[in-house]
Amino acid sequence: MAAIGSAIGLGNIWRFPAVTYENGGGAFIVPYLLALLTAGIPLLILEYTLGRRYRSSPPGALRLLTRPAEAIGWWQVAICFVIAVYYAAVLAWAVRYIGFSVTQAWEDNPDGPEGFFFTDFLESAETPGEISTFVPGVAWPLILIWVLVLAILIAGVRGGIERANLVFIPLLVVFFLVLVVRALTLDGAGDGLDALFSPDWSALDEGGVWVAAYGQIFFSLSVGFGIMITYASYLHRRSDLSGSALVAGFANSSFEILAGIAVFATLGFMAAQAGVAVSEVSDSGVGLAFVVFPQIISEMPGGAFFGVLFFASLVIAGFTSLISITQVIVSAVEDRVGLGRRAAVLSVGGAVGVVSVLLFANDSGLYILDASDHFINQYGIVVAALVLVVTVAWVTRSLKSLQRDADATSAVGLGRWWRICLGVITPLMLAWMVWDSLTDEFDENYGGYDTSFLLWAGWGAAVGALVVGVLLSLVRWRRTPRQPAAEEDGATTATGTSTNGTTGTTGTTGTNGTTDERGQ
Repeated sequence: MAAIGSAIGLGNIWRFPAVTYENGGGAFIVPYLLALLTAGIPLLILEYTLGRRYRSSPPGALRLLTRPAEAIGWWQVAICFVIAVYYAAVLAWAVRYIGFSVTQAWEDNPDGPEGFFFTDFLESAETPGEISTFVPGVAWPLILIWVLVLAILIAGVRGGIERANLVFIPLLVVFFLVLVVRALTLDGAGDGLDALFSPDWSALDEGGVWVAAYGQIFFSLSVGFGIMITYASYLHRRSDLSGSALVAGFANSSFEILAGIAVFATLGFMAAQAGVAVSEVSDSGVGLAFVVFPQIISEMPGGAFFGVLFFASLVIAGFTSLISITQVIVSAVEDRVGLGRRAAVLSVGGAVGVVSVLLFANDSGLYILDASDHFINQYGIVVAALVLVVTVAWVTRSLKSLQRDADATSAVGLGRWWRICLGVITPLMLAWMVWDSLTDEFDENYGGYDTSFLLWAGWGAAVGALVVGVLLSLVRWRRTPRQPAAEEDGATTATGTSTNGTTGTTGTTGTNGTTDERGQ
C-alpha cells in the first residue's frame, strides 16, 4: 500500500489523460501496457531487490553493489530533495482550493478562474525569477503540509507511513469512484470519453507516441529516484518481490485509467456547455487542475461538492507521494550519519520544508516550480535511472544474482525476459527519451523562459543534483553499510537476528535507543 501510495500521485490525475488523448487515444493503451511490462515492472522489481538485499537507503545499497555506485544513490537523494521542495507547493495550492471550491471564490475575478489563480491567489510576477512579494496564502498551507509530513515520518515506516497509506489509499479510491460516477452522469460525458478512448491506430507508427508511453510509465511509477529501494529495505527477507511489483504496477495503471475517465467525462460536459469540441477545453497539469476544473465547478450542478472531492483527491494522492519522497532523504541520513529517527526527520525534513516555503511562497514560485519540475524529471530522474540500469546490467553484471534473490522468495519467476528488459529494452528507451527531450530543448527554450532563468531554476536543479550526489559520495561517513551474507536459499540479507528469531537484518540501535525498523 505504501508503494502504491508513492506511485499514485498528481501525474496520474493530470498527466495521463492528456498524454493518452494526444497520443492516439485508445490506441495509446497498447504501447502503454508494453511499456509497463518491459520497463515499469522490471524496474520496480530491480529496485525492490536492491533495497531488500542490501537493507539500506540508496547510497548504502548501491555502495554495497559497487563502491563508485554510491554516487548514484546520493544523486537520487538530491533529486528527491528538489522534488519534495516543489511538490509540497502544489499540495498547498490544492488545500486552498478545497475551500475555494465551497465559495467558488474565483467568480469575483473578472478574468475568471485563470485570473484568480495567477493574479489573486499566486500573485505571479510579470517577469519569471524576480522575487518581490511574499504570498501568505501559499505559505500557511505549505507549512501545514510539512508539519503533517514530518509528524507521519517521525512515527516511523510501520507506525507512520504504512498506517497512513492504509487510510489514505482506500479513501482516495472511494473519492475518485464518487467523482467518476458523478462525471458520467453529466451531459456530454460520452463525448469526452469518445475523445479520450477512440483509437487512432495510425499513431502507433510514430516514435514519439512510444516515447510518451514509456515516459508516462516511468514518471508515474516512482522509479529511478530511490523511493522503492528505500521502501524495500524495510521488507521482510521472505517478501514476495515480483508479486508486489505486479500489484503496485497494475494498481497504479488502473487508477490512471480511472482518473482518465473522470477527467474526460468532465471535460466533455464543459465542451457541451460551451458548444465547442473537447480538444478546445482539454489541458494538463496545473492548467487542468486550477483553471479548467474551477470553470467546470462553476457551471455544473452541485459543483461545490464535486470541487471539494476533486481537490481533496489531489491532496491525498500528492501527500502519499510526498511522504515517500521525503522518506528517501531521511533514510539516507539515518543510515549514513547515524542519527535517530526523530532527529533525522526534524533536521532533514525540517530543512526541506524551510527551503520549500522560501522558494514557493512568493510571486515567482510558479515559474520556479515549472522549470525545476521539467528539468529534474527529464534530466535528473531519467538520466539517473539510465546510469543505474547500465551500472547494474552492464558494469557490475549483477542481474543474474539479483534475479536469484528475487526468485527465491517470489511466486512469479522472472526468467530471462527480466534480464533482457533491463539489459536492453529499458536502457535503450531511457536513452531515447533523453535524446528526444534534448532535441526539443535545443530547438527553443522550455516554456519560452529566458536562458538566464532556465540556467539556475532548470538546468541548475538538474545538474546541481548530480554534483551534490558526487560530492556527498566522497564524504567519509560515520557509518559504513555492512555487506550482506549469503544464505542457503540463494537470497542475501544482512547478518543479525530479527525480533522473531530468524536471521534478518542488522538491527542496529539508533541514537534514540530504539531498534531500527529494518531489524524487525
